[in-house]
Amino acid sequence: MTEQHTKIELKEVFKSFSNNDVLKGVNVSFKEGEAAAIIGESGSGKSVMLRIILGLLKQDKGTVLFDGESISIVRHKFLDKVGMLFQGGALFDSLPVWKNVAFKLLRGPHKLSSKEALIVAENKLERVGLGIETAKLFPAELSGGMMKRVGLARAIAHEPSYLLFDEPTTGLDPIKAANISQLIKEIVDEQMATALVITHDLSCVKTIADTIHFLHEGTITWSGTHDEMKKVDNGMLFQFVNGLPSKINDPT
Repeated sequence: MTEQHTKIELKEVFKSFSNNDVLKGVNVSFKEGEAAAIIGESGSGKSVMLRIILGLLKQDKGTVLFDGESISIVRHKFLDKVGMLFQGGALFDSLPVWKNVAFKLLRGPHKLSSKEALIVAENKLERVGLGIETAKLFPAELSGGMMKRVGLARAIAHEPSYLLFDEPTTGLDPIKAANISQLIKEIVDEQMATALVITHDLSCVKTIADTIHFLHEGTITWSGTHDEMKKVDNGMLFQFVNGLPSKINDPT
């Protein structure tokens, strides 16, 4: 079996906002070709961690590495290889769907002609289960599920080596959520991408993730597989997985 190299690594990463200490020394790594999930309670810092990886936020202390180099130095090189599906889709309302999908193909290092970019956009829309007639629509004409699929098509349009997903199933009913999770899994496997999913949806985690990391009180307190997670029988991870309240009031 080929050794998997570490592609992204966080070492002792801290981040605070005013008096709120969100990340308190996060240590975690993501290997080449691995699909990893970060789970945790609301407000635990999952999205903050993702923004730090993307360089949208600067950590207060610690190091973020990409291929062994500080991501602050090679951020543009890293971002050129990243496809991102944002929680709300983050589509540009003023652009037709095909220009949203082809956004990275109409500028920068991946630039194609408009005709070539349209062809790629239509192909990617078909790959995520949307007809090419969707290309000429505008985001306001799409359902929530369609917006997720367009966002996914945009994420894969430039054939990225890294795929990052921020709550990809939020706002979808269970059937649509399951369909999106399965589609993400297929695309990650097809592209042999290194993938990171931020989610509360444990069904999504089960479908997509090879490795799961539990972020609690500012640190990664547990890492393992889905099967290993099911065997955890106490502590905060057990409560999270089983949907138990952190405190149970005595009715008497």
